[in-house]
Amino acid sequence: MKFTNERAMYCLLGKSLSHTYSPFIHKNLFEAKGKSGDYGIIECSEYELSESYETLSSLSGYNITIPYKCDIIPYLTRLDESAEFYGAVNCVNNANGEAVGYNTDCDGFLLSVKSKNMPLDKKVLLIGCGGVGRMIAIECARHGAELTIAHIPDAEEQALALRGDILKHFPDAKVILTLTSEISGSYDLLINASPVGMYPKVDACPVPDEIIENCKCCFDVIYNPVETVLVKKFHALGKEAVGGAAMLVYQAVKAHEIWDNDFYTDDEVNGIIKAVEDSIRTEFK
Repeated sequence: MKFTNERAMYCLLGKSLSHTYSPFIHKNLFEAKGKSGDYGIIECSEYELSESYETLSSLSGYNITIPYKCDIIPYLTRLDESAEFYGAVNCVNNANGEAVGYNTDCDGFLLSVKSKNMPLDKKVLLIGCGGVGRMIAIECARHGAELTIAHIPDAEEQALALRGDILKHFPDAKVILTLTSEISGSYDLLINASPVGMYPKVDACPVPDEIIENCKCCFDVIYNPVETVLVKKFHALGKEAVGGAAMLVYQAVKAHEIWDNDFYTDDEVNGIIKAVEDSIRTEFK
Protein backbone atom coordinates (compact mmCIF):
# COMPACT_ATOMS: atom_id res chain seq x y z
CA MET A 1 0.00 0.00 0.00
CA LYS A 2 1.21 3.50 -0.89
CA PHE A 3 -0.35 6.43 1.00
CA THR A 4 0.62 9.99 0.07
CA ASN A 5 -0.14 12.90 2.42
CA GLU A 6 -0.59 11.27 5.82
CA ARG A 7 -2.19 14.48 7.12
CA ALA A 8 -5.09 13.90 4.73
CA MET A 9 -8.69 14.06 5.91
CA TYR A 10 -9.82 12.77 2.50
CA CYS A 11 -8.26 10.70 -0.25
CA LEU A 12 -8.66 8.73 -3.47
CA LEU A 13 -8.38 4.93 -3.42
CA GLY A 14 -7.24 3.16 -6.57
CA LYS A 15 -4.66 0.90 -8.11
CA SER A 16 -2.71 3.15 -10.47
CA LEU A 17 -3.09 6.85 -9.80
CA SER A 18 0.00 8.54 -11.24
CA HIS A 19 -2.03 10.81 -13.53
CA THR A 20 -5.08 11.47 -11.35
CA TYR A 21 -6.41 15.03 -11.10
CA SER A 22 -8.44 14.37 -7.96
CA PRO A 23 -6.06 16.08 -5.47
CA PHE A 24 -5.92 19.15 -7.75
CA ILE A 25 -9.72 19.33 -8.05
CA HIS A 26 -10.44 18.81 -4.36
CA LYS A 27 -7.76 21.31 -3.31
CA ASN A 28 -9.52 23.91 -5.46
CA LEU A 29 -12.92 22.97 -4.04
CA PHE A 30 -11.68 23.31 -0.47
CA GLU A 31 -10.05 26.66 -1.24
CA ALA A 32 -13.23 27.96 -2.88
CA LYS A 33 -14.91 27.63 0.53
CA GLY A 34 -11.96 28.94 2.52
CA LYS A 35 -11.05 25.50 3.87
CA SER A 36 -7.73 23.67 4.09
CA GLY A 37 -8.80 20.03 3.93
CA ASP A 38 -5.90 17.81 2.90
CA TYR A 39 -6.52 15.25 0.15
CA GLY A 40 -4.23 12.28 -0.40
CA ILE A 41 -3.90 9.15 -2.51
CA ILE A 42 -3.93 5.48 -1.53
CA GLU A 43 -2.62 3.07 -4.15
CA CYS A 44 -2.98 -0.60 -3.35
CA SER A 45 -3.28 -4.00 -4.94
CA GLU A 46 -6.44 -6.06 -4.54
CA TYR A 47 -4.58 -8.06 -1.89
CA GLU A 48 -3.97 -4.91 0.17
CA LEU A 49 -7.52 -3.58 0.22
CA SER A 50 -8.29 -4.96 3.67
CA GLU A 51 -5.11 -3.41 5.05
CA SER A 52 -5.93 -0.10 3.35
CA TYR A 53 -9.39 0.04 4.88
CA GLU A 54 -7.93 0.68 8.35
CA THR A 55 -6.50 3.92 6.98
CA LEU A 56 -9.63 4.75 4.98
CA SER A 57 -11.87 4.36 8.03
CA SER A 58 -9.79 6.95 9.90
CA LEU A 59 -10.54 9.63 7.30
CA SER A 60 -13.53 11.98 7.10
CA GLY A 61 -14.33 10.63 3.65
CA TYR A 62 -12.79 9.29 0.46
CA ASN A 63 -13.31 8.58 -3.21
CA ILE A 64 -12.84 5.27 -5.01
CA THR A 65 -11.84 4.69 -8.61
CA ILE A 66 -11.29 1.56 -10.70
CA PRO A 67 -10.90 -1.26 -9.91
CA TYR A 68 -12.37 -0.99 -6.39
CA LYS A 69 -15.80 0.61 -6.90
CA CYS A 70 -17.48 -2.73 -6.20
CA ASP A 71 -14.83 -4.33 -3.99
CA ILE A 72 -15.21 -1.61 -1.34
CA ILE A 73 -18.90 -2.36 -0.74
CA PRO A 74 -18.52 -5.25 1.80
CA TYR A 75 -16.51 -2.92 4.06
CA LEU A 76 -19.23 -0.27 4.28
CA THR A 77 -22.03 0.14 6.82
CA ARG A 78 -24.66 0.82 4.19
CA LEU A 79 -25.23 2.19 0.70
CA ASP A 80 -27.05 5.30 -0.40
CA GLU A 81 -29.80 4.75 -2.97
CA SER A 82 -27.51 5.88 -5.80
CA ALA A 83 -24.86 3.26 -4.97
CA GLU A 84 -27.46 0.53 -4.46
CA PHE A 85 -28.97 1.23 -7.87
CA TYR A 86 -25.67 0.99 -9.75
CA GLY A 87 -23.95 -1.55 -7.52
CA ALA A 88 -20.89 0.68 -7.46
CA VAL A 89 -19.42 3.22 -5.03
CA ASN A 90 -17.09 6.10 -5.84
CA CYS A 91 -17.61 8.21 -2.69
CA VAL A 92 -17.74 7.28 1.01
CA ASN A 93 -18.71 9.47 3.94
CA ASN A 94 -17.40 8.48 7.37
CA ALA A 95 -19.71 10.13 9.90
CA ASN A 96 -21.63 9.23 13.05
CA GLY A 97 -19.86 5.89 13.29
CA GLU A 98 -20.98 4.82 9.83
CA ALA A 99 -19.28 4.40 6.46
CA VAL A 100 -21.92 5.24 3.83
CA GLY A 101 -21.27 4.61 0.13
CA TYR A 102 -22.54 6.88 -2.67
CA ASN A 103 -22.31 7.00 -6.44
CA THR A 104 -21.59 10.56 -7.59
CA ASP A 105 -20.48 9.55 -11.10
CA CYS A 106 -24.13 9.75 -12.15
CA ASP A 107 -24.37 13.28 -10.72
CA GLY A 108 -21.22 14.27 -12.61
CA PHE A 109 -22.67 13.03 -15.88
CA LEU A 110 -26.13 14.55 -15.39
CA LEU A 111 -24.82 17.93 -14.30
CA SER A 112 -22.40 18.02 -17.24
CA VAL A 113 -25.06 17.44 -19.89
CA LYS A 114 -27.52 19.72 -18.09
CA SER A 115 -24.98 22.57 -18.10
CA LYS A 116 -25.00 22.42 -21.91
CA ASN A 117 -28.76 21.75 -22.25
CA MET A 118 -28.10 18.42 -23.96
CA PRO A 119 -31.22 16.24 -24.33
CA LEU A 120 -31.45 12.89 -22.57
CA ASP A 121 -35.10 12.40 -23.46
CA LYS A 122 -34.64 12.19 -27.24
CA LYS A 123 -32.66 9.98 -29.64
CA VAL A 124 -29.33 9.13 -28.01
CA LEU A 125 -26.43 7.17 -29.49
CA LEU A 126 -24.14 5.72 -26.81
CA ILE A 127 -20.73 4.33 -27.77
CA GLY A 128 -19.57 1.74 -25.23
CA CYS A 129 -21.38 -0.24 -22.54
CA GLY A 130 -18.82 -1.05 -19.85
CA GLY A 131 -18.08 0.82 -16.63
CA VAL A 132 -19.22 4.41 -17.04
CA GLY A 133 -21.18 3.45 -20.18
CA ARG A 134 -23.45 1.25 -18.10
CA MET A 135 -24.29 4.11 -15.75
CA ILE A 136 -24.90 6.50 -18.64
CA ALA A 137 -27.14 3.99 -20.44
CA ILE A 138 -29.30 3.55 -17.36
CA GLU A 139 -29.56 7.32 -16.82
CA CYS A 140 -30.57 7.84 -20.46
CA ALA A 141 -33.28 5.21 -20.11
CA ARG A 142 -34.41 6.75 -16.83
CA HIS A 143 -34.85 10.09 -18.61
CA GLY A 144 -36.88 8.59 -21.45
CA ALA A 145 -34.29 8.43 -24.21
CA GLU A 146 -34.75 6.42 -27.37
CA LEU A 147 -31.39 4.77 -26.78
CA THR A 148 -29.06 3.04 -29.24
CA ILE A 149 -26.07 1.33 -27.62
CA ALA A 150 -23.19 0.70 -30.03
CA HIS A 151 -20.65 -1.91 -28.98
CA ILE A 152 -17.70 -3.88 -30.35
CA PRO A 153 -18.22 -7.61 -31.12
CA ASP A 154 -16.36 -8.71 -27.97
CA ALA A 155 -18.84 -6.76 -25.81
CA GLU A 156 -22.01 -8.34 -27.19
CA GLU A 157 -22.82 -10.31 -24.03
CA GLN A 158 -22.17 -7.24 -21.90
CA ALA A 159 -24.49 -5.17 -24.09
CA LEU A 160 -27.24 -7.78 -23.94
CA ALA A 161 -26.95 -7.98 -20.15
CA LEU A 162 -27.12 -4.18 -19.92
CA ARG A 163 -30.24 -4.02 -22.06
CA GLY A 164 -31.80 -6.71 -19.86
CA ASP A 165 -31.00 -4.74 -16.71
CA ILE A 166 -32.43 -1.55 -18.20
CA LEU A 167 -35.68 -3.26 -19.18
CA LYS A 168 -35.95 -4.83 -15.73
CA HIS A 169 -35.95 -1.36 -14.16
CA PHE A 170 -37.73 0.45 -16.99
CA PRO A 171 -39.96 -2.02 -18.90
CA ASP A 172 -41.10 0.62 -21.40
CA ALA A 173 -37.59 1.79 -22.29
CA LYS A 174 -36.56 1.86 -25.94
CA VAL A 175 -33.13 0.23 -26.23
CA ILE A 176 -31.52 -0.83 -29.51
CA LEU A 177 -28.19 -2.64 -29.74
CA THR A 178 -25.87 -2.35 -32.72
CA LEU A 179 -22.23 -2.92 -33.59
CA THR A 180 -20.13 0.24 -33.80
CA SER A 181 -19.33 -0.72 -37.39
CA GLU A 182 -23.05 -0.78 -38.26
CA ILE A 183 -24.30 2.52 -36.78
CA SER A 184 -26.82 4.32 -38.94
CA GLY A 185 -29.50 7.00 -38.62
CA SER A 186 -29.56 10.44 -37.02
CA TYR A 187 -29.45 11.33 -33.31
CA ASP A 188 -30.04 14.27 -31.03
CA LEU A 189 -27.09 13.38 -28.79
CA LEU A 190 -23.97 11.25 -29.25
CA ILE A 191 -22.22 10.06 -26.08
CA ASN A 192 -18.79 8.46 -26.20
CA ALA A 193 -18.26 6.21 -23.17
CA SER A 194 -15.44 4.24 -24.81
CA PRO A 195 -11.69 4.90 -24.43
CA VAL A 196 -11.31 5.61 -28.16
CA GLY A 197 -9.47 8.92 -28.51
CA MET A 198 -7.97 8.92 -25.02
CA TYR A 199 -4.32 9.82 -24.34
CA PRO A 200 -1.90 8.61 -25.66
CA LYS A 201 -3.88 7.41 -28.72
CA VAL A 202 -5.27 10.88 -29.34
CA ASP A 203 -5.73 10.58 -33.11
CA ALA A 204 -8.51 7.98 -32.88
CA CYS A 205 -12.23 8.71 -33.27
CA PRO A 206 -15.01 6.28 -32.24
CA VAL A 207 -17.32 7.03 -35.20
CA PRO A 208 -16.89 8.08 -38.85
CA ASP A 209 -17.61 11.59 -40.07
CA GLU A 210 -21.01 10.74 -41.56
CA ILE A 211 -22.29 9.74 -38.11
CA ILE A 212 -21.02 12.99 -36.62
CA GLU A 213 -22.80 14.92 -39.35
CA ASN A 214 -26.06 13.17 -38.37
CA CYS A 215 -25.79 14.00 -34.63
CA LYS A 216 -26.77 17.36 -33.14
CA CYS A 217 -24.43 17.45 -30.14
CA CYS A 218 -21.84 15.35 -28.30
CA PHE A 219 -20.69 14.44 -24.80
CA ASP A 220 -17.33 12.65 -24.53
CA VAL A 221 -16.38 11.13 -21.16
CA ILE A 222 -12.67 11.44 -22.05
CA TYR A 223 -10.96 14.38 -20.35
CA ASN A 224 -7.40 13.83 -21.63
CA PRO A 225 -7.05 15.32 -24.18
CA VAL A 226 -9.37 18.19 -23.27
CA GLU A 227 -10.69 18.17 -26.82
CA THR A 228 -10.69 14.74 -28.43
CA VAL A 229 -10.81 14.32 -32.20
CA LEU A 230 -14.53 13.61 -31.76
CA VAL A 231 -15.14 16.89 -29.91
CA LYS A 232 -13.03 18.84 -32.41
CA LYS A 233 -15.05 17.47 -35.31
CA PHE A 234 -18.32 18.54 -33.70
CA HIS A 235 -16.91 22.01 -33.04
CA ALA A 236 -15.70 22.27 -36.64
CA LEU A 237 -19.32 21.79 -37.72
CA GLY A 238 -20.51 24.47 -35.31
CA LYS A 239 -22.15 21.91 -33.02
CA GLU A 240 -22.15 21.76 -29.21
CA ALA A 241 -19.67 19.28 -27.73
CA VAL A 242 -18.16 18.87 -24.27
CA GLY A 243 -15.37 16.69 -22.89
CA GLY A 244 -15.11 14.77 -19.64
CA ALA A 245 -13.36 17.36 -17.44
CA ALA A 246 -16.74 18.80 -16.45
CA MET A 247 -18.00 15.38 -15.35
CA LEU A 248 -14.81 14.84 -13.33
CA VAL A 249 -15.29 18.13 -11.48
CA TYR A 250 -19.04 17.81 -10.98
CA GLN A 251 -18.74 14.37 -9.34
CA ALA A 252 -16.18 15.88 -6.96
CA VAL A 253 -18.53 18.81 -6.26
CA LYS A 254 -21.21 16.32 -5.27
CA ALA A 255 -18.75 14.58 -2.93
CA HIS A 256 -18.16 17.88 -1.11
CA GLU A 257 -21.90 18.35 -0.72
CA ILE A 258 -22.01 14.93 0.94
CA TRP A 259 -18.91 15.42 3.11
CA ASP A 260 -19.25 19.04 4.19
CA ASN A 261 -22.68 20.21 3.01
CA ASP A 262 -20.83 22.72 0.81
CA PHE A 263 -22.57 24.02 -2.30
CA TYR A 264 -20.87 25.74 -5.22
CA THR A 265 -21.92 28.44 -7.66
CA ASP A 266 -21.76 27.94 -11.42
CA ASP A 267 -18.88 30.41 -11.56
CA GLU A 268 -16.91 28.48 -8.93
CA VAL A 269 -17.44 25.16 -10.72
CA ASN A 270 -16.68 26.58 -14.17
CA GLY A 271 -13.51 28.15 -12.84
CA ILE A 272 -12.28 24.79 -11.54
CA ILE A 273 -13.23 23.03 -14.79
CA LYS A 274 -11.15 25.60 -16.69
CA ALA A 275 -8.24 25.15 -14.27
CA VAL A 276 -8.31 21.37 -14.81
CA GLU A 277 -8.44 21.77 -18.58
CA ASP A 278 -5.59 24.29 -18.56
CA SER A 279 -3.49 21.96 -16.40
CA ILE A 280 -4.11 19.01 -18.74
CA ARG A 281 -3.17 21.10 -21.78
CA THR A 282 0.06 22.21 -20.09
CA GLU A 283 1.08 18.78 -18.79
CA PHE A 284 0.37 16.86 -21.98
CA LYS A 285 1.22 19.41 -24.68
